[in-house]
Amino acid sequence: MITQISRADLPLLEKAVRHFRGAVRIDAIGAFSDAPGALAFVAADETEILGWCWGHHLARPDSSSMLYVHQLEVAEVHRRQGVGRSLLRAFMEAGTKAGATKMFLTTGEENLAARSLYESLGGGLAAQGPTVNYWFLLGPHQG
Repeated sequence: MITQISRADLPLLEKAVRHFRGAVRIDAIGAFSDAPGALAFVAADETEILGWCWGHHLARPDSSSMLYVHQLEVAEVHRRQGVGRSLLRAFMEAGTKAGATKMFLTTGEENLAARSLYESLGGGLAAQGPTVNYWFLLGPHQG
């Protein structure tokens, strides 16, 4: 079962964070949930977390909006059973209902299973060529 996380579902999100990331700060889960545009979905059955997907619905200055998927992860024993596809479809449908017209994400070049999933759902490589990601550390340690 796929659940779009709302304030009432924070315990489920907490379980997913613990499952995939280990330690969790309860205040961080609430802060994420309260952030404008935050989207999270959890796949679970009666006994366990199967997968999760989270990211953001982003406003753009040209009055359009887009989705950003930060994480899509499925527990190893539940992979290749449609869980990731269901999570990503739920994320895309929620974004479409909210007015988003595009979605982006990044994945490793070697992650063939993920790339196959994204391509099967209509995703294409960036038109400007291979994507290069840069990470910046912000704060007092900036150069």
